[in-house]
Amino acid sequence: MRTPPVRQQQADSRLPQPGAVISRLYKGQTLQVEVLPAGFAFQGTVYTSLSAIAKAITGSHCNGFLFFHLHQERNQP
Repeated sequence: MRTPPVRQQQADSRLPQPGAVISRLYKGQTLQVEVLPAGFAFQGTVYTSLSAIAKAITGSHCNGFLFFHLHQERNQP
């Protein structure tokens, strides 16, 4: 029986390498998120996405890359 190939998830170019810390000032507090090989650590909890952390912080859905200012400017012709 053949084992299906393991698909490796491509790292998003907007993210720093695992072990890095993403910081953001929000409502007078500095928030720090550690980038893990498979997720993100924030205040003792591991999350699968930055959007999940942003939702936990704000109480509403928002794009995690935008919330943590990790979006890239698009080159316009």
